[in-house]
Amino acid sequence: MDLVLFDLDNTLLYGDSDFEWAQFLITKGVLDREVYEARNQDFYDQYKAGTLDIFEFLDFQLKPLARHPRVQLDEWHAEFMATHVRPIIFEPARALVRHHLEAGALVAIVTATNSFVTAPIAREFGVRHLVATEPEAINGEFTGKPHGLPCFREGKITRVDHWLAGLGHAIGDFAISRFYSDSLNDLPLLAKVTHPVAVDPDATLEAHARSHGWPVISLRPPASAKC
Repeated sequence: MDLVLFDLDNTLLYGDSDFEWAQFLITKGVLDREVYEARNQDFYDQYKAGTLDIFEFLDFQLKPLARHPRVQLDEWHAEFMATHVRPIIFEPARALVRHHLEAGALVAIVTATNSFVTAPIAREFGVRHLVATEPEAINGEFTGKPHGLPCFREGKITRVDHWLAGLGHAIGDFAISRFYSDSLNDLPLLAKVTHPVAVDPDATLEAHARSHGWPVISLRPPASAKC
């Protein structure tokens, strides 16, 4: 059995679910556009540059979850899936996930984005296992704080190791382990697997991948593909 890990944002999605969720809440009038839109863009730019302070970002991202009851958040998320997520999922991404699932691999989505936002997206791809940043909840309602180690940069390795241990495995048990990602932030986990794959990568990851002989692929429609 192979181990196959997928980053989510700008890898399986042609966009960033973190960024899109905040934009969705701004559009709904839940978040004040003047206050939140510039900060949302700034955090996104920091992520792409590899300079993001994950705890500062999580404070920004998770606090709105604490201001509304879970039933309302779930209702908004269903709309978010229809209007912001499914339109940025394309068949090449679905087909690649389906290929590995049908081949009998152990497949997981591994993402820094919190599990409230990403669990329904994982289900959309038919992926049972999600390793994500966890928002703290008490009696089913979010507190606005993260729970445990964020699934970001080196934290992805720790979180994947913990997930695999819960299944009685370690990453070294797999003769073939793959990780698909677009981002320089995922270089630590990419370096841990036997078969790293750069997907529509940023400039830093693309240069690193090509210098190390890693495959560079695209899951985007031909008009938008970079490679």
